[in-house]
Amino acid sequence: MRGVWLALLVGCGGAVPELMDREALLDPENCQSCHPAHYEEWSGSMHAYAAEDPVFVAMNARGQRETNGELGDFCVDCHAPLAVQEGYTTDGLNLDEVPDHLQGVTCAFCHQVTDVEDDHNNPLVLAVDQIFRGALSNPVEPGVHLVEYSELLDRDEMKSSEMCGSCHDIVSPSGVHLERTFLEWQQSLYSEETAGFGLSCSGCHMRGRDDVAADVEGVPVRRVHSHTFAGVDVALTPFPQAEEQRAEVQKSLDTAVAATLCVGSPNGSTVAVITLENVAAGHAWPSGAAQDRRAWVEVRAYDGDSVVWSSGTLEDGRPLVELMEEDDDLWSFGDTMLDASGEPVHFFWEAESLTSNLLLPPPYGSTPMDVVNHQTKTYLMPGVVADRIEMNVHIRPMGLDILDELIDSGDLDPMVRSEMPVFTMDGPSLTWTPETGFENGDTTCVK
Repeated sequence: MRGVWLALLVGCGGAVPELMDREALLDPENCQSCHPAHYEEWSGSMHAYAAEDPVFVAMNARGQRETNGELGDFCVDCHAPLAVQEGYTTDGLNLDEVPDHLQGVTCAFCHQVTDVEDDHNNPLVLAVDQIFRGALSNPVEPGVHLVEYSELLDRDEMKSSEMCGSCHDIVSPSGVHLERTFLEWQQSLYSEETAGFGLSCSGCHMRGRDDVAADVEGVPVRRVHSHTFAGVDVALTPFPQAEEQRAEVQKSLDTAVAATLCVGSPNGSTVAVITLENVAAGHAWPSGAAQDRRAWVEVRAYDGDSVVWSSGTLEDGRPLVELMEEDDDLWSFGDTMLDASGEPVHFFWEAESLTSNLLLPPPYGSTPMDVVNHQTKTYLMPGVVADRIEMNVHIRPMGLDILDELIDSGDLDPMVRSEMPVFTMDGPSLTWTPETGFENGDTTCVK
């Protein structure tokens, strides 16, 4: 194998390449020349944005202040883990002084993982060496660093989900299991490898393509995977590939949830029954920081061009919580954090428990054809005769009410608020008319 990289003479003009020292290996910029596609994808990802995210910065600042520093490295250990490991920060309050190459979730952080010691709060063990681990069982030695296969980075191995998932399950200092994406996946059909339907975290979030793993002459074309890591969060300040990032998020959301809309007209009124099923998220929907997500259903009934009944219609820039107070029919999804007295709170360091209303994935032990975890809601429209009903499912990555609290406390720039998007999912966007529906008892349905 040594003869292979000697023959390639990577970037050395005929000279034998030398191993980079550890400090150089920690800098993603040094990965770019050999891995330009992967670097570009990563540089526009939320992994790269993690320490720059103004909401994280604001939340951490407020949390440190309100807990008198007891929050410690709880937030920054996920958002800038190498900065913590290398001793540049203990609480994330000085990230503006931390070298750029140690901010965010970097190449070296993932590719130097050697073990996973727990199932939450970043329990990853990192090597302190010049080896980069990866998914290729027979990698070409580049000469500038050593290489080694690891099933923890192999998207075709279910064990790789332990590495991804253990950073995406978060238990708060008070013991509240705030983020449960890994647990949700473990309890789903997607983790059941013996059923032939197993799908790892990176199987969805790092989709594959045929390409070279390194842009160097002589490297063979293989199956490699994307480093965009699209989920639902997006950059809220100027950042590379911001539009591409949002397009990837939209693409992943479009197929996550399926809907059926059935309509009947008893006694001169209209009844609409909507069923939602999580068919492709791989975990609950919404997931991650579900206490911060704002997901809801919008239903509009028409008579000709006039809206004669509606629920879930939210004006641009308005917090969903305001609509919750006015719209008795509103159907929303997410977590609600509660303090010790059972009152809702916005910030995790105040939470002692939570309640949930999520669309769960197909459970462990089921089959792809089972419809088990669907939810159904009936909308009664007294005195309404509709000739068209439209429905959409929306999600805002973080509630404007939370941003407003951070703005009011002086921790967040007000300009960030207007950048928080609302995604409308294509899959559950349906339009019913009497002519387009199929018969289902006393109703007609579309799906």
